[in-house]
Amino acid sequence: MAGSWDGSYDPGSQSDESHHFERLRLEPIYDSFVCPLTKQVMRDPVTLENGQTFEREAIEKWFKECRDSGRKLVCPLTLKELRSTDLNPSMALRHTIEEWTARNEAVQLDMARRSLSLGSPEADIMLALKNVQYLCLKSRSNKHIVRNADLIPMIVDMLKSGSRRVRCRALETLRIVAEEDAENKVEIMVEGDTIRTIVKFLSHELSKEREEAVSLLYELSKSEALCEKIGALNGAILILVGMTSSKSENLLTVEKADKTLENLEKCENNIRQMAESGRLQPLLTQILEGPPETKLSMATYLGELVLSNEMQVYVARTVGLALINMMRSGNLQLREAALKALNQISSFEASARVLIEEGILPPLIKDLLTAGTQLPMRLKEISATILANVVQSCYDLDSIPVGPGHQTLVSEDIVHNLLHLISNTGPAIECKLLQVLVGLTNSPTTVLNVVAAIKSSGAMISLVQFVEARQKELRVASIKLLQNLSPHMGQELADALRGTASQLGSLIGVVSENMGVTEEQAAAARLLADLPERDLGLTRQMLDEGAFQMVHSRLVRIRQGGTRGNRYMTPYLEGLVQVLARVTFVLAEEPDAIAFCRENNLAALFTELLQSNGIDKVQMVSAMSLENLSQESKNLTKLPELPAPGFCSSVFPCFSKQLVITGLCRLHRGTCSIKDSFCLLEGEAVERLVSLLDHQNELVVEAALAAISTLLEDGVDVEQGVNILCEAEGIKPILDVLLEKRTDNLRRRAVWAVERILRTEEIAYEISGDPNVSTALVDAFQHADYRTRQIAERALKHVDKIPNFSGIFPNIG
Repeated sequence: MAGSWDGSYDPGSQSDESHHFERLRLEPIYDSFVCPLTKQVMRDPVTLENGQTFEREAIEKWFKECRDSGRKLVCPLTLKELRSTDLNPSMALRHTIEEWTARNEAVQLDMARRSLSLGSPEADIMLALKNVQYLCLKSRSNKHIVRNADLIPMIVDMLKSGSRRVRCRALETLRIVAEEDAENKVEIMVEGDTIRTIVKFLSHELSKEREEAVSLLYELSKSEALCEKIGALNGAILILVGMTSSKSENLLTVEKADKTLENLEKCENNIRQMAESGRLQPLLTQILEGPPETKLSMATYLGELVLSNEMQVYVARTVGLALINMMRSGNLQLREAALKALNQISSFEASARVLIEEGILPPLIKDLLTAGTQLPMRLKEISATILANVVQSCYDLDSIPVGPGHQTLVSEDIVHNLLHLISNTGPAIECKLLQVLVGLTNSPTTVLNVVAAIKSSGAMISLVQFVEARQKELRVASIKLLQNLSPHMGQELADALRGTASQLGSLIGVVSENMGVTEEQAAAARLLADLPERDLGLTRQMLDEGAFQMVHSRLVRIRQGGTRGNRYMTPYLEGLVQVLARVTFVLAEEPDAIAFCRENNLAALFTELLQSNGIDKVQMVSAMSLENLSQESKNLTKLPELPAPGFCSSVFPCFSKQLVITGLCRLHRGTCSIKDSFCLLEGEAVERLVSLLDHQNELVVEAALAAISTLLEDGVDVEQGVNILCEAEGIKPILDVLLEKRTDNLRRRAVWAVERILRTEEIAYEISGDPNVSTALVDAFQHADYRTRQIAERALKHVDKIPNFSGIFPNIG
């Protein structure tokens, strides 16, 4: 054999195995069949003017290289210059080669058939598969021969081999057999569970098997007729989607998986499966670009999907505007599909904000409030749900026009219409519209507009009625709304509840349910807690209905660990404590309230609740309740009954003996107890109140200081009160509150308490040497309100910092 022109041997694209098969022939290879340049059997032999024969492609390449390099055109074998480069086809030789090739390829296929059996040696199977690959790559017509020879089922059968090498080679062979041959693709898929077997390889540990399997699947997916069959296999699309997002797969495998999915997008069912598996873009593309019927089906399916928060934002940004435009369509089916899809993507705050920016509010309001819109009630319910979702997004809704005349969602007319709709629809829409109002009243920028509209419409009585609704979701929404309104419409709400015992009783019944702690219970407790605390009529009604007794029992149970905690426990506990506290605000007017506090030892309970670390509101309300109770102590203390003096004692005082009574409260000068007279000293509450004076929350500090101040007020022994504070190490914390000047209220209370403390000469003498206290008192005297300036002046006199300010500042009393 002659060498190539550059002295090298180029076997083309054949491997050693395929070259070996070329040598396994029925007839020997003839030298005249082989091109001197390629050393391969020629397919298109041509003859030069000197009679030498070459492969057409090879000799043309030789001539080109000669021209490019500036060499003479010579024969590659004789190296003699040629006068002409004409190439004459050797038709007879070509036909002879083709006949020879056909006879030998038939032999090779027959040998492959005999080797393609699971019982054959691995080496024989590997060579047989490689031979089939070689023949198919050599000629497309050979692929038909392979199919007609029934080799495809035999190759498919090799996928069941116990050898990984055989399985990989079989997958590779099937891919080559299927390339650019639609009939072979169908033939592969016809074989039983072939597609299931191929998909199973996608999950194999060996990366080579996964790579070959996805390459074969990609090739098969080029046939539109097979796409539906591939997608119909349970889990196939899910696995492919997982491969595209895998960081452990090689890039080629990821790319092939992605291209396979792109091919599978030809089938709508596959697009739905991809969306369900997290690959949403094909579905969204169809919503944007597909024909009307496809848009309808894709939007319908989008409305059925459960999307993560991140996906909701992505979908809103991609097709939000398109869906909003579909809402305006005259096609009722299209509108329904769009509304359901928008409902799915509006439940997350960020995606809801995107929809607001895309203009969802005007068509929603039009659908809900315009009388002429022929929208079925089921779709109005969805519109109301979407509106409730987007209102929860914390968006600045008072700046977005939704109606004529630049009306916004919180314009009086719009709110009036919402309130009217609430009163004239079914429970489902009522619930969603109440949730809309809840969202609007959650925001400090819009709550006052809603309050004004409710006041002007007189809708409070109607809203209160919903607390008796049978539907739990409707009750929860109404209770939340009333809770949001109570700081601004507390008296109106109290009047509405007080006038109808059944509604107040419904709220109390919700709070008392024995089933853990629910969102509804927490909301009801907070609503009752926010009602005006000094409304005597409401408090009496709650006493009569047993509300306070129930609340006390629930608190005791919680304290004893009898109620399982959850995320609603803290607001529920805060509400219970605040509800129970309201009974302490009417002690002077309501004897039954005093009896209730005594019977249930509320002073002791509130003292324990001071230690509810981490729940600031409970600590604050407990301190406020103790202040109220302590203020009544001087009225409830039993003063000792002294015996009348005898005749001699009255005539001759020198004969009288002073009566000494032991066991009396030194603060109230009578018989005290925490249970009956609510005495803080007897209840050991003073130390706990003092410990709250360094709390981070100013409101807790203020409440604790107010309770402590009841030890120093008129009607008690102030000197003993100071001594009690000294024993509880409470003087310095009170002075620290004065020095910190955290709020005006705290400074006012601290100045009052310090002035009372400084009435004790020993303490006044000791404190007079502290320049910081003097400076704080001077600052209060100069900059505080009128009443506090008066008290600060008296305090400064106690420490001899001013002799008499009355002559210098005549306007200060």
